[in-house]
Amino acid sequence: MFSVASLLTIILLALSTTGSPVEVSNSPITLPIARRLSALNGTINLLEQDRARAAALRLKGQNLKNGGHGVPIANVATGYYIAVGIGSPPTTYDLIVDTGTSDTWIGAKKAYSQTSTSIDTEEPMQVIYGSGSAYFDGFEYIDTFTFGNGLTIPQQSFGVALETSGTFGGADGILGLGPVDLTAGTLIDEPTTTIPTVTDNLHSQGTIHREVVSISFEPITEVMEVINGELTFGGTVRNKHGPITYNPITTTSPASMYWGIDQSISYGDTTILSSTAGIVDVDTTYILIASDAYVEYQFLTGSTTDAATGLLLISSAQYAALENLSFGIGGVRHFCRLSHPLLTICTGNVHSHPCQIWPRILNTYIGGSSNAIYLVITDIGTPSGQGFDFVNGYPFAERFYCVFDTSRSRIGFAQTPYTDATTN
Repeated sequence: MFSVASLLTIILLALSTTGSPVEVSNSPITLPIARRLSALNGTINLLEQDRARAAALRLKGQNLKNGGHGVPIANVATGYYIAVGIGSPPTTYDLIVDTGTSDTWIGAKKAYSQTSTSIDTEEPMQVIYGSGSAYFDGFEYIDTFTFGNGLTIPQQSFGVALETSGTFGGADGILGLGPVDLTAGTLIDEPTTTIPTVTDNLHSQGTIHREVVSISFEPITEVMEVINGELTFGGTVRNKHGPITYNPITTTSPASMYWGIDQSISYGDTTILSSTAGIVDVDTTYILIASDAYVEYQFLTGSTTDAATGLLLISSAQYAALENLSFGIGGVRHFCRLSHPLLTICTGNVHSHPCQIWPRILNTYIGGSSNAIYLVITDIGTPSGQGFDFVNGYPFAERFYCVFDTSRSRIGFAQTPYTDATTN
């Protein structure tokens, strides 16, 4: 049984004071997100997919800056899905929620059913994922999108795949929530043309007054598919978060092409990554950091590389000795103290864990030992100073309310009831 102190070791977040708290208005447009696990051949594939995704995002950002085509990549192992109706009457498609890409398309699994509202623009589209082993080729269509709460978006552009390669986690396609500039290069005959995203159209059609999308998750507590997240357009849900603090989109390329920020990372009192640029991406499974920071983190934690999973492995004693991992964003630190009184309710729960470790309930799913303790901090594969030195993935997003604000080129963070939770 793990000690109380070990159960209370949590990721710390340093929040910027840029902008005033809770500036984005409450929004009624909130939609559920369901987590679904896909079949894997061991977690080494999952780790490699995360690294391939980071490499592809970095390359796409560099190519877009230079006017070229890009290669986004989908995390096809653990998908966060939203049901979207397309057409009139609508056919429902399960799409992966992805903040690392802005292209929306269907056809990976369920075929597109055209209706009276379907418009074929006859524009060829293509998105290549990673090294080219996964892709979709098809055409641009325009149709009506309908979400479960009655939200309707007429005249929404999206891709319909004629051919795909890759499983995409069993999803029908992808709902892209990244910045609109990422769509450049998707239309084959118009490589510099961008395509309005779902968030763009909601704003331009007057459905939302600010081009904002917010995402929140609850920590993972079970293996089966479960609704554990919310997607909100146009604002936030006030009773789901505390004061929001904002940070400008980084000016450092290629992270600046995405939901990128400047941040430093410390383990205990040791800075392992000086202030540098990276991105927030809910569709990345782990937290990826520059190789030099990763080596330092491994040394400080005393962890070893697990052959079965590729993740860092620690013993029970090392788990009890873990120090706080802090993210310095905007130069101001906010600490979640180990002595937080509300956390004592988790005492003795052997399934509890801080957000530096992988949910033990999913250990066997990723090819690991059921009793092992794996860390979620992984190597991005390149040294710091590349302009893309970290990815704050799902373990980060499940602890903090994330507000992606296109209208003011910034990202906001707020604490939630799960920021200090030790049950995952």
